[in-house]
Amino acid sequence: MDALSPHLTELRHMLGHLASVFMAFFAIMNPIANTAVFLGLTADDSKQVRRRVAIKSVFAAFLLILIFVLLGKLIFGLFGITLPAFRITGGVLVALIGYQMLHGSPSSVHQPTETDQADSLETALSVAISPLAIPILAGPGTIATAMNFASTGNLGEMIVTILAFALLCFITLLFFLFGERIVSFLGQAGLNVVTRIMGLILAVIGVQMLLDGLGGAAKTLMP
Repeated sequence: MDALSPHLTELRHMLGHLASVFMAFFAIMNPIANTAVFLGLTADDSKQVRRRVAIKSVFAAFLLILIFVLLGKLIFGLFGITLPAFRITGGVLVALIGYQMLHGSPSSVHQPTETDQADSLETALSVAISPLAIPILAGPGTIATAMNFASTGNLGEMIVTILAFALLCFITLLFFLFGERIVSFLGQAGLNVVTRIMGLILAVIGVQMLLDGLGGAAKTLMP
């Protein structure tokens, strides 16, 4: 029994990390609210085209986050970025997104621009990459969250981060494919409630990232 204790402790730690990462990603990606955006962008498309757009956008978002998770430390070294500096910047960014969502305002970094919408009229599948994959699904806040979790942990925690995001991508894909039923069931009031709850969670996560960054910066500056 004593021999199993370290393994059980490690398992509990990994499960806790998985839950934390998943909830952070879920809050910032908000697949329920983004389903309404997806339906709006693909309203004039056939079911076949809408399905292809959903798969392509989710896969592109996963690929982008995977690159940042795997190459996060290399990117830090290449640009001379310290982890505390990134945590402070990422924390402020995530907290601002959460603040806007908490007040019922869509975050500017998650919304398609007029240029994006004009381009989407040229080809239906173009919305899968922009604005759906970037910046709606894998926006700056999502990238900052992914790199924050992946850059501090060991290989196991990095794998857990990837798995958590992969699970969320799968859930997001299901929301996109069956979005009409979900949105009609929740209604606009339900979507607003979900958005505000996710905004509160995001704001707290952003503040925690900011505090961790300030603590790390203080340690490096202390003689």
